[in-house]
Amino acid sequence: MARHLVECIPNFSEGRRIEVVDAIAEAIGAVHGAAILDRHSDTDHNRSVITFVGTPEAVVEAAFAGIRTAAQLIDLDVQQGEHPRIGAADVVPFVPIEGVTMDECVSLARTLGDRVGRELQIPVYLYEVAATRPERQNLANVRVGQYEGLKEAILNDPDRAPDFGPSKLGKAGAVAIGARAPLIAFNVYLTTDDIEIAKKIALAVRHSGGGLAYVKALGLLVKGRAQVSMNLTDYTRTPIHQAVELIRREAARYGVAVHHSELVGLIPQAALVDAARWYLQLDEFVPDQILETRLGDALKSDT
Repeated sequence: MARHLVECIPNFSEGRRIEVVDAIAEAIGAVHGAAILDRHSDTDHNRSVITFVGTPEAVVEAAFAGIRTAAQLIDLDVQQGEHPRIGAADVVPFVPIEGVTMDECVSLARTLGDRVGRELQIPVYLYEVAATRPERQNLANVRVGQYEGLKEAILNDPDRAPDFGPSKLGKAGAVAIGARAPLIAFNVYLTTDDIEIAKKIALAVRHSGGGLAYVKALGLLVKGRAQVSMNLTDYTRTPIHQAVELIRREAARYGVAVHHSELVGLIPQAALVDAARWYLQLDEFVPDQILETRLGDALKSDT
């Protein structure tokens, strides 16, 4: 029987109160047919990312449960952190995994958005492939001004009217719901605490600053170190090693270096294979040389 699997990776504006993140994860995990694959929290960003997968119906229900719980427990009037945000449940993307098309994920995003707007009275903005306006395809445009700026703009600016829900923010803020291809969230820490250096490097790296296509980047101060925080929206066109090497070269211009890097959430195996192939100069490497890949193929043939 063919499987129909969708991945959902909601970002919540809480990374310090573990009991709150636990409650959100429990609400998601309680939905039959949805399985949590990963959970990542960062205290400086004050943000948590929960990755789960399941059937389309189960994923929509689990996402709604997570948004509802976050709205009950997170107050954006007092929440602070390094990461930009507009809501308690800030971003909720759907990603097609198996037996599901991108168009179907767009439909899921709009179904969830309509329900969140009606039942929870939370403004919803559709973004990426699900966007109803070209300017909202880029999440950064949706988050302009963050929660504080949107609180005023949503009342007076027709261009900031939500796709679903009221044109007014409560303490849970708004939520961006969308559909997209697999994304790699990847942070690079520098050997300095000078956030201005991280901001200059981020500007040079991100596409909007004239840098690499399919890369979004911010310069932040995290755990006492300057950090270049990135989203790679299409690793098949701009691989992670290309982004890291550009950061390394830019850092050298300011007399600093890469201290270490950090993966947020999950990453496709192919992205790591590409990085290993490039760094090790494995010109004739083929993916089925990986032991686990060959083993998996062998086990499948025995069933």
